[in-house]
Amino acid sequence: MPMNIALIAHDRKKDEIVNFVTAYESVFEQHRLYATGTTGTRIMEKTKLNVHRFMSGPLGGDQQIGAMVATNEMDLIIFLRDPLMAQPHEPDIIALLRLCDVQGIPCATNIATAEILVKALDRGDFAWRELVHKYKPGVDG
Repeated sequence: MPMNIALIAHDRKKDEIVNFVTAYESVFEQHRLYATGTTGTRIMEKTKLNVHRFMSGPLGGDQQIGAMVATNEMDLIIFLRDPLMAQPHEPDIIALLRLCDVQGIPCATNIATAEILVKALDRGDFAWRELVHKYKPGVDG
């Protein structure tokens, strides 16, 4: 069952996410990928993956992905944040992370957590989506 996966990376983390996606290309090719502007372009340049690109994060891309989270259309997010650099669109970032918490969407903000989630994808372990629907009041399922 293909999942919708968002890939986001701050400027100083773009090489890291490209290398990560390249290493797990065989896993990601089984899913529908979404990314903010430059991140998506860089991933497509280095892999054979098709990535639906939204706007750049500061121009609304984080919010576009957030809209998919809010409507329960996103299954997993890998968002490699740069905690040492102030981001001009920090409120959008916080809103996206909050929506992930509200909707029960796994969101990796560092490479170690991203690897754990991708290995779960590779094993076919999608139980978190079933749990969200089973135990979350107000979610049909």
